[in-house]
Amino acid sequence: MPLIEVTMVEGRTPEQLRALISGLTRATAEAVGAPAENVRVVVREVPATHWAAGDVTIAERATHGREAP
Repeated sequence: MPLIEVTMVEGRTPEQLRALISGLTRATAEAVGAPAENVRVVVREVPATHWAAGDVTIAERATHGREAP
């Protein structure tokens, strides 16, 4: 039973999250030959204030006009 965990900054629409889950499920089923119903996908959304690179949060980058990583 494949388990896929995705962590990303929050802000996607429910439709985008649904498309992500569907795409990952299809790709995994095809790549490893697992039945789609056995593929598990967990999406964790993190607030932009809780994700940093180089001591700068994504929220701070957005505030200062720099694109998030």
